[in-house]
Amino acid sequence: MSGPVDLHSPALLEFWTARHLCTLTTLRKDGSPHVVPVGATLDVPAGLVRVTASRTSAKVRHVLAGSGRVAICQVDGRHWSTIEGEAVVRDDPASVAEAERRYAERYRQPRPNPARVVLEVTITKVLGSVSLTGS
Repeated sequence: MSGPVDLHSPALLEFWTARHLCTLTTLRKDGSPHVVPVGATLDVPAGLVRVTASRTSAKVRHVLAGSGRVAICQVDGRHWSTIEGEAVVRDDPASVAEAERRYAERYRQPRPNPARVVLEVTITKVLGSVSLTGS
């Protein structure tokens, strides 16, 4: 069984700290989903997920065009979690530096990219496999 997961669940935090790639789903202008692989970091105290991206990427264009509803999903075998939320694009140096720092902690040092921006996703819903729900 799967279902809602408490954002403060230790199992969820452990799952989102381990090195897993994710998928990010944004919505195109026609409402169809655009799904791409990404690295994502969870910031529980801030209630955010951060995804770094190039300013010219489709995912950033979708959010800038007003399609801010997104879902970030990660899967490891039978364990999975999806975080839904509302995304905004941040391009200020402090936001980009914070996202790069968190990405480096979870994955590796990101390659240089002067066009890098950050999708900051304010979390509205967390779902997951039974291993994360505590049921």
